[in-house]
Amino acid sequence: MGIRSMAAMAAGRAVHAVLHGVLHRHASQLPGRVALAIDPQVVSHLRSKVRAGSVVVCGTNGKTTTTNLIATALEAAGMSVFCNRDGANMLPGAASALLPRHSADWAVIEADELSCIHILPQLQPSYLVLLNLFRDQLDRSGEIDHVQDVIVQALAASPKTTLLTCGDDPLCMGVAERARAAGTRVLTFGVDEDLGLPPDRVPEARFCQRCGAELSYAYRTYAQLGAFSCPTCGFARPERDFRATGVQVGHESVAFMAGFGGENAWAVRAPFGGVYLVYNLLAAASVARLANVGASTFQQVLNDYDPGNGRLQRFVIDDYPVVLNLAKNPTGLNQNISLMLSDERPKAVYVIINDEPNDGRDISWLWDVDFERLVDRQDVCMVLAGGHRANDLQVRLKYAGIAAPVVLQVDAALEQARAQRAASVLYVLTNYSALWPTKAELERRERKDG
Repeated sequence: MGIRSMAAMAAGRAVHAVLHGVLHRHASQLPGRVALAIDPQVVSHLRSKVRAGSVVVCGTNGKTTTTNLIATALEAAGMSVFCNRDGANMLPGAASALLPRHSADWAVIEADELSCIHILPQLQPSYLVLLNLFRDQLDRSGEIDHVQDVIVQALAASPKTTLLTCGDDPLCMGVAERARAAGTRVLTFGVDEDLGLPPDRVPEARFCQRCGAELSYAYRTYAQLGAFSCPTCGFARPERDFRATGVQVGHESVAFMAGFGGENAWAVRAPFGGVYLVYNLLAAASVARLANVGASTFQQVLNDYDPGNGRLQRFVIDDYPVVLNLAKNPTGLNQNISLMLSDERPKAVYVIINDEPNDGRDISWLWDVDFERLVDRQDVCMVLAGGHRANDLQVRLKYAGIAAPVVLQVDAALEQARAQRAASVLYVLTNYSALWPTKAELERRERKDG
């Protein structure tokens, strides 16, 4: 390690000390930015502090939850962990997570898909977990094929990394097929049964990754995930290494058996709902199993887990329940709608859409959201539009046949929901930049109301 890298680490740690210890602010990115400005290869030097191995988690949806579950499971098993828990998922966030003076058994790093090309070559992780691929922030990320190219290139630059990916997603398997051909070891996970769910009306991927023919499905779980096959060239869902069976999904819980080849299956149960969470939990359980975490330890982590990060976070404000969740792209918002409609309580819905740089300026994706499912639902008493692009959202909802008044503050939305006597719960769905201020306001109100 040279003088430059030591200076970078010292500067980053000093910034962290000031931000965290003096100003009492999050230090999730700036220390890493400072360190990288001095030594752009500082992560490659910091990785020597990780004793057992490292895991990078990427994918369009579910990165933060899966990353935090893996890190918490490793810690519960008695291992020390570096982790960017706040979701700072670009190279500066990875550097910040690795900066502490002490060493650790594992590093568990969330990575933006396009940042993999910067993180993997320096960190050389043991595993890259690729959860799913959907269109997201097209003005920044481009189309899916560009994202796939970046991930394949990142794996090529980290030849000892094993790819653990969703075998039910043809887009992920497109990456896996190319990476395997270049020498990458590939493991897969997926749901091993038909859940009997209606397919999304706007799937992400209809065509074969190998020959371009239209894919056939024995069944879908959600979006393009499911038992896919190409009738022309044989591209198909593989036999998965880690499988979920006996899946039960509700709006407040999921349960399934996680099978790991011929070994004893784990009974997995979590107090939060949604089909997409089955995949996230299965991915986390698979990494935990690979790292020799026990089944009982992993289940206890799920029993105690409180995301506290705006993902399916529940509040009670003056005896009125509120559910907050992130919805940042068509698939995410469609899954939010499915989860919400599985809740039989009469509900008000407040959708907040911003267009800050971390959201993406292009909000044309709203036209791929199946808002029409909310029409003529007796349990949907009110739909409200908010955020910087509230009027654009209002127009989209109008075309769906929904009259949605514009409300600019979550407080006002809560009051309108409470005034609508038929609604007994408020669902608040936001994209990135609106999530944290909305969460903070709901937490403030919850504290104020006791």
